[in-house]
Amino acid sequence: MKKIIQTKDAPAPIGAYNQAILSGDTLYISGQIALNPVSGKLEDSSIKEETEQVMRNLKAILQAAELDFEDVVKSSIFISDMRNFAAINAVYSKYFDEATAPARETVEVANLPKYVNVEISMIAVK
Repeated sequence: MKKIIQTKDAPAPIGAYNQAILSGDTLYISGQIALNPVSGKLEDSSIKEETEQVMRNLKAILQAAELDFEDVVKSSIFISDMRNFAAINAVYSKYFDEATAPARETVEVANLPKYVNVEISMIAVK
């Protein structure tokens, strides 16, 4: 059985998907971009600010499912320019202990929703 996870502290979906689905003990979080859930505007004045907003959105969804970053087992990072990798990684890394960080891939793509620079999805386990 699946349970839909939603919170007003992360951007509302803009299509036929949910912020996250909890299936058993596994949480699948949809890709998050740097939309501010209060203003509805992109927080994209710098790649670091953009990544911080993405991570805040992910944190809000994890918390809505009563989980935290230490429960994340897999992250997928999609970026529009691999030259931004170091800046994105610097922000992302602040949220994890290196010894127990999740599995991850980082993929450069041609475009992302709203032409953002970074989108991150996660899988977490209770």
